[in-house]
This record gives sequence, structure tokens and C-alpha cells, in this order.
Amino acid sequence: MQACKSSPSQIGKGVRRCLELKMPANGKKIIRSPFVIKLLLIMFGVEFVKGAVLVSVLPVYMRDALGLSAYAVGWALAAQYIGDNAFRSPLGWIIDRIGYRTVMLLGVLFTCMSVGIIAFTSGTGWIIAACVLLGVGTSPLWPCVITGATAVAGNEAGGSMMSVIYMSWLIGVGMGPIVINFFIIKSYEPAFWLMGAILVLILLVTLTLPGRRGSREIEGKLEEQAPHASRGPLIPRIRRYFKKVGESLHASKLLYPAMFIQNFALGLLTPVLTQYARTVLHLTPQQYSAYLVAGGAVTVLGLIPVGKWVDRYGTRWFLHVGFLVAAVALPLLGYTRQLTLVLFVVALVGLGYACIIPAWNALIAKAIPKEERGAVWGFFLTIEGLGMVLGSIMSGRLWDSYGSHAPFLISGGSLIVLFVLHLLIIRRGRISLA
Repeated sequence: MQACKSSPSQIGKGVRRCLELKMPANGKKIIRSPFVIKLLLIMFGVEFVKGAVLVSVLPVYMRDALGLSAYAVGWALAAQYIGDNAFRSPLGWIIDRIGYRTVMLLGVLFTCMSVGIIAFTSGTGWIIAACVLLGVGTSPLWPCVITGATAVAGNEAGGSMMSVIYMSWLIGVGMGPIVINFFIIKSYEPAFWLMGAILVLILLVTLTLPGRRGSREIEGKLEEQAPHASRGPLIPRIRRYFKKVGESLHASKLLYPAMFIQNFALGLLTPVLTQYARTVLHLTPQQYSAYLVAGGAVTVLGLIPVGKWVDRYGTRWFLHVGFLVAAVALPLLGYTRQLTLVLFVVALVGLGYACIIPAWNALIAKAIPKEERGAVWGFFLTIEGLGMVLGSIMSGRLWDSYGSHAPFLISGGSLIVLFVLHLLIIRRGRISLA
């Protein structure tokens, strides 16, 4: 496989510079990868719509219009994560076999159907069905983007590439709720028109992605021939495939619960964050948007330099600092009521995740064999998604039973557990953490 390495003189000068990759194997000049840019545009657009629906539209609509409890809202949002999670592992395997265009095209179409159901129906059953469909539609996103982008970047620039991927995700998922809040004034209709227009544009970009042959060429597999792997019944072939994947992983078994807990901590916050802002802090939609910008801006601005430093110095100390800072800040956020102090704590949470995101994903990428990148990323993302599902379900129950501070407190405690697991992974030395 040809590995692309980020030019040292260009890293840290923004997303544009981070996408200028040179090919050391054949001495090609520095280039911009149109394939990676398309993946990032799709990531931004889909996450914009998903963030708008899950953060700004559904929680408030289900609580105010349908009169559901926080626990019921948590279950509805968990249904989205269940739909997402159920297909991530097989999608990784499918990407390795049929390429990016078909997989992503189906995903975007399902996402369009989900938004349409939410826009034109109001029954609780339909809303939950739309959440499941949204999860199914967005399930190809992360396996496709991470598989494709890391195939282009190679391990040498893994931290920088992960920073760019997560910057696209954060900007999309952050701007979605922020922008949509300004379109929800007297009705939700303008917001749905905006989301529909964005999805149409993303659909057009998806149609330009490479098919099977182009995908294998990008990943350096074009000349591979494996006739023995493509014969016989499907189920035994899949079993042989994942057995081969399992034998080639270079990871401590502690990495699996760590991946689960990392997303469990996030899942605890997703269903209640808007409720906390609106019912506890009594923020207007515009004030809430400003607070989201504060936390998101700190994270986004930190991603590129931290990604560069992760490539240079390793992941260890960035994860130490990120886990501890976020573990302290999240419980503080749950107990703080003074708005100026809330703004400071939100920025502190953003700083913690600016350290965690590129370092954590660069750490995981080192455990993945290059030959089966799609399937293993799908498997790992499934483990992470299970954490989001359980976190979303527990979040509403904690809120209803123990108070608004409880999800934040348990989320911070989960990051302490994750910090300890990380120390044990380092001690066992199964992954190079430099």
C-alpha cells in the first residue's frame, strides 16, 4: 500500500494544508486529495443535519409537543444509535468489497427518508422509526470516512488526519444545532427546508465517490487477487474473514472496554444537554448556540496543533491530560448555575476533548491491520456505538431519578475509569504509545 505522509512544513496551517499530502513511495509532488475532501464534505453535511435533528429539534419537540419524559427521549435517541451501531461492522466488511460510492449513497438516501418522516409526521411511533432510520442512514459515515482518509494518510500522519476528520465532524455537528436554532422561530418548517437542501447537495457529492475499482486503487489493493476467499458459502467466508482480522490485531484486550467507556461518557450527555441548557440554566436558543460555539471553538482550534504534536510525540500525555481535564470539568458543569462560570467550564471541557480526540483515534488506528482496515474500523466503531446506546438510555433515567447533575457526574466518573484503563494499556505495552 502506498502511504501518504503529511508535509512537515505544512502541518498546523489549517485544514487546507493538512490535506496537502506527499507520496514518498514514488516522489510525487505535494497534492490535495479530492477523495478526502469529498469524504470530509459528506461528513460535515450529514453531521450538520444529524446534530440539528438530535440536539435542537427532537429533544425539545418530544418534551414540549409530545410531553414525553427524559427517559423516553433518551430511548428515542438511543434508537438512533442502535440503528447506527447495528450496521457498522458489516459495513466495514462491505466497504472492503464493493467500494465507497454505493455504501455512502444508500446511507444518504436513508438519512433523507428519516428527515422527511420527522418533517411530515408527529406520532411517537413514527418519530422513533425515523430515529432508527437516521441511525441506519448515518452508519456508513464513520467507517467510510476513517477507512478512506487513513488509507490516504498512512500511519505517519494518523494524528493529523484524525484531527482533520474530527474537525469536520465537530464543525458539522456543532453548526447544525447552532444554525437551526435561528431557523426555529414560529415553526420548524424553515429548518426542515434547510436540512433538505443540504442533503440534496451531499447526495450530489456522494455520486462522485469512487466505485469498487477506484476504492481498491486508493487503498493499494487493485492488484490483489484472492480467488480462494471469494468462493463457497457466504457465512463461512465471513467467519474466515473475521478470524483473519482477529489474528492480525495488535491491541490489548483492555482497549475494547476503553472504547466502550469513552463513548458511554458522551452518550450520557447527548439526550440531556439541550434540556439542561433550556430548563436548568434557562438559556434562550440563541444563548445556547453561543455556549455551544464557545466549547466547540476551543476543541476545533486545538485539534490541528494537537494532531501535529501527537504525530511527533505520541499519544500518551495528551490522553492523560485530556481524560483528567474532562473528568473534572463535566461534574462541575452539572453543578454550576452561574452563567459566566458555565462558559469557563464549557471551554475547559472543549480543551479536554481537543486533547482526547486526535490522540485517542491515533491510538486506535495503530491497532488496525492495513489489509482489513474497513472491517476492523467497523468492528471498533460498533463497540464505541454500544457505549453511546447505553449512555443515552441511562442518561434520561439518571436525570429523572437523581436530578439534572447526575448524567454529568457519572460521565466524569467514567472518564476517570478510562484514565485508569489507559494506564494499564500503557503498562502492558501492546500498542506503541511513544
